[in-house]
Amino acid sequence: MLAMGFMFMNNSFAQYSKGSNYKTAIGGKFYPGAVTLKHFLDKKYALEVLGYFKDGNRITFLIEKNKSMGDVPGLKWYYGFGGHVSLYDNTFNQGKTYFGVDGILGMDLKIKDAPIDFALDWQPSFEIGGDFGFSGNWGGLSIRYVLQ
Repeated sequence: MLAMGFMFMNNSFAQYSKGSNYKTAIGGKFYPGAVTLKHFLDKKYALEVLGYFKDGNRITFLIEKNKSMGDVPGLKWYYGFGGHVSLYDNTFNQGKTYFGVDGILGMDLKIKDAPIDFALDWQPSFEIGGDFGFSGNWGGLSIRYVLQ
């Protein structure tokens, strides 16, 4: 519903969909399921915030360095690191709160002349406390609507 609202906004954001670059995009990430917001600070560095909703809530903040990939317009690879806070519900891990560190490695493709961005990444993490420790099964496909 939120994505549909963005798609039908007035054309004030249309200027940002032109070309192969973007500054800010919002959308969904598939596995384990998250809302993603990515904002470029400059041409190389971006901040990404992810809100996960599996067995409670998890908020992840990442700083990512982006580099062009060959001669394909809009295609970049990126890597970075950050941290997260996991707020588990009572049915999973007795409702406890944990902190952790995250890494990220992926590819990002902004579709030329369209307000759509795709990303595919791997996001290993290490959660401090509890029985979790290292987890290498985070990551997935993000589809975002370009705001600017």
